[in-house]
Amino acid sequence: MKRTVANPSTLPDCSLAEVASGIRTGSISPVEVTEAVLARIAKLEPSLNSFTTVTADLARAEARQAEQEIARGHYRSPLHGIPISLKDLCFTKGIPTSSGMAMYRNFCPDYDATVVTRLRQAGAVCVGKTNMTEGATIGYHPDMQRPVNPWHPDYWSGVSSSGSGVAAAAGLCFATIGSDTGGSIRFPSAAAGITGLKPTWGRVSRHGIFPLGQPRDTIGPMARSAEDCAIMLSEIAGMDVNDPTSLTADVPNYAAQLAGLHGARGVRIGIDRQFNFSESDEEVVNLIEAAVSALQEIGGIVNAVKFPDPVALRGLSSSVSKVETALSHETTFPARAAEYGPALRELLFQAAAVDPLDMGRVLIAREEFKGALNHLFTGIDLLLVPVFAKQIPQWRVMADNPTVTVPWVFKFTAIFNHAGVPSITLPCGFTELGLPVAFQLIGPHLSEALLLRVGHAYQQATDWHMRRPPVVRDADQPAPAR
Repeated sequence: MKRTVANPSTLPDCSLAEVASGIRTGSISPVEVTEAVLARIAKLEPSLNSFTTVTADLARAEARQAEQEIARGHYRSPLHGIPISLKDLCFTKGIPTSSGMAMYRNFCPDYDATVVTRLRQAGAVCVGKTNMTEGATIGYHPDMQRPVNPWHPDYWSGVSSSGSGVAAAAGLCFATIGSDTGGSIRFPSAAAGITGLKPTWGRVSRHGIFPLGQPRDTIGPMARSAEDCAIMLSEIAGMDVNDPTSLTADVPNYAAQLAGLHGARGVRIGIDRQFNFSESDEEVVNLIEAAVSALQEIGGIVNAVKFPDPVALRGLSSSVSKVETALSHETTFPARAAEYGPALRELLFQAAAVDPLDMGRVLIAREEFKGALNHLFTGIDLLLVPVFAKQIPQWRVMADNPTVTVPWVFKFTAIFNHAGVPSITLPCGFTELGLPVAFQLIGPHLSEALLLRVGHAYQQATDWHMRRPPVVRDADQPAPAR
């Protein structure tokens, strides 16, 4: 296979869709693109800590197999021969799956998670497992490395899918898998300046995924564009007999629908500016308002709405989170409490003190919010909210007591996990410090096709998703002549 790219070191900066097109037509080699990604990993990973395990030998073998299959005319999917990564809570047969926990660093499952099986069947090339917080909670185990934000090392890279966000932003893979229980696809996507899709709860199987809060855990793609996320979602979504909570709805070809119905034209987008911006930085407000204007310019119809802010649910959600987390660790806690990091250990001890009546109140508040949100969607197609109300916080702030020092962080994320509705995170600019800013579009159940279509239309009119962080620009510079 011949390659049309003049400088192979820049192949990792292309979109998944671009590389897939080249592989399909024979102008790009799966082996060559995999080697380019592995070279990028070797160069940048020591300073980014985005992986717990790099599976270079496996990736090379899968790339060779993909190249041979395609040469024989057996082209599996747009992911065939594409280097991707997996969050380290996706079970991988014979490959360590730590879930961010020191006690599981050497745990090798004896089966693949369903999402892994589907990616393998699509012909994807796995370059490694991405780093994450302990047990997918908010903090890192002190014996595990934390991923470094490629835009600015002093600032947060998001919550548990942080390694996935860093890897995608830095070109260490073309797409990756994240999970989201309270914001863990959306936070890292926003912090890394990439696109993330949190699907409807149950749209993607959770079989073989280390749980955090099972009634809210959601698996989804993270990549550099809505188009790339659409390609991923088409392959991983769908009913799974091993996960009785997976949805039976047909899975469309999301990528094929991106240009349908004139993009964003005529789509009703609701905004509650009082809810969105009452605690925001002016810089963030201005960038999100510019995104609103861009959506209007491509035909979106922006309507002022009153968002049903679930104050009671927001106030009580920590109670149910603690109990659900405790259930996920009941076989190892408190029996192995000494092996836990201090943050997760303290959270699990607190679970025992949760008032059962608070649990009941959460269930009631959850149903009331879901009903109010469903009613809101009778008058609009999508809802626009920020991801962060302010500029991304610094690492040292998040390492202290984030629920006290930055209570605004979860305002726009966790409530939508309780409702089980899908969301797409889209980059919309940068602060004066060079930190990414993003917004979310929220849709009703199973509206992923619409979210991806509007997100793609927005990204055809803007170029924020095409910006690359400083570490990547430095990596792309040719080596000095000797």
